[in-house]
Amino acid sequence: MQNRLCSRRHWMHSSAFGLAGVAGALLLQQDGLLNADDKSKGPSKPDLEPRSFDLLPKQPHHEPKAKAMISMFMIGGPSQIDMFDPKPELTKLDGKDFPGQVKYDNLAQASRQVMGPQWRFAPRGQCGMEMSDLIPNMCEIADEMTLIRSMQTNVNNHLPSMYALNSGIGVGGSPSLGSWLTYGLGSVSQELPAFVALTHPSGLPLIGGENWTNGGLPSIYQGTVVRPKEPRILNLDPPEHLKGRAQAEQLAFLQQFNANHLAKHPNENDLAARMASYELAAKMQLAAKDAFDISKETEDTHKMYGIDKEVTRDYGTRCLIARRLVERGVRFVQIFNNGQSWDHHDSIVTNLPKRCDEIDRPAAALVKDLKQRGLLDATIVHWGGEMGRLPTIQVPPSGSTREKVGRDHNTYGFSMWVAGGGFKSGYVHGKTDEFSHYAVEGIVQHHDWLATVLHLFGLDHQQLRHKTGTGDLRLVKSDSARIAKELLA
Repeated sequence: MQNRLCSRRHWMHSSAFGLAGVAGALLLQQDGLLNADDKSKGPSKPDLEPRSFDLLPKQPHHEPKAKAMISMFMIGGPSQIDMFDPKPELTKLDGKDFPGQVKYDNLAQASRQVMGPQWRFAPRGQCGMEMSDLIPNMCEIADEMTLIRSMQTNVNNHLPSMYALNSGIGVGGSPSLGSWLTYGLGSVSQELPAFVALTHPSGLPLIGGENWTNGGLPSIYQGTVVRPKEPRILNLDPPEHLKGRAQAEQLAFLQQFNANHLAKHPNENDLAARMASYELAAKMQLAAKDAFDISKETEDTHKMYGIDKEVTRDYGTRCLIARRLVERGVRFVQIFNNGQSWDHHDSIVTNLPKRCDEIDRPAAALVKDLKQRGLLDATIVHWGGEMGRLPTIQVPPSGSTREKVGRDHNTYGFSMWVAGGGFKSGYVHGKTDEFSHYAVEGIVQHHDWLATVLHLFGLDHQQLRHKTGTGDLRLVKSDSARIAKELLA
């Protein structure tokens, strides 16, 4: 080196592949300086004995209100303007130039022409919650829901907003909410998966398996994907020659063989998780058949969920399965649409009603069914997407007729609803501006939402952590996150 002084960049370049970098990192860790965001915890301490991970029920940090959660995730961005957030000013301005500032995602097809709500709004239920004619069945459960009109993620595209709502940060690789809940609380049932993903028959949701990933948590906390058609789980029945005692002895031998192998390779979490999966698979032979067999439900129940109608049959079936799963002790169930089918950049006046027709009856039936069975008080039901839509027209390449136009993304003020599990009933929270673009009152950021869900499950979002070699993993990573107590009953 010619100069006596060395820049930080030069030092990093010269030491990246040497022992100095390793030694420096070790000394920083011993001094507690690597976890700069949590200095109060002091230096990281090594484990004195190997850690083990399982799905046995665990004690929460405080008394919980919720024991299970069903999330109906509408990927693509349902239009809050046309469903949940009435704005008379937009109706007056329909077809005129937008008077404020717009944050577009797709500038190439952007316009400043206002498109007001395309469907009529009216007060619903005893609470008088205003919702549109697009969702008549959801209107019937207004008195059970908290409608949040002030959601924000501020990351104006699908993937980062999905990551933010599901794993706490707008990039991939972090554990999902379902994985964190099973990590923190385990599962009531030891015969069914703790975290189940129910996908659409026509394909996986956007980002596929990242929706139910365990991220950096042990593999045992990854979500289990159930087939969208019968048989929901393959190979539950053993072949004839292995039924009964033969299978039991074979499984006992395999368990002992695996246990001996694990003893020689301690701390191999992936190996332990695979062993647990084999054991769960054996237990599921009877439990899963029962849980997924909706033929045992009454004809009235099938009609309530819309299983007797072609347009609602699939979603109604999956909502009913979700109820049967939480009824049997499953901790977290997430129901997905295919791809990003709520992403209406064009033809919103024809495509949005189709999506609503598919899910409106089943979603409302799920809440009604849980309530009549005494399960709603302890089950959080969530409905919403990763964003909403803008109040202006997006013009597709094919033309600008009212039948062909759509709406661009909006993550700065959108709506979703929740019911049960400790949330208020018949309550509207928050407010967007007069154009339903920016949330202006009672803002609920994605990290506030996640902290609030954890709180209802009895988990402190600051204490729920998983120690790794490079620091602590957390679901709620923002120090400014708050529990939105105004949403709670």
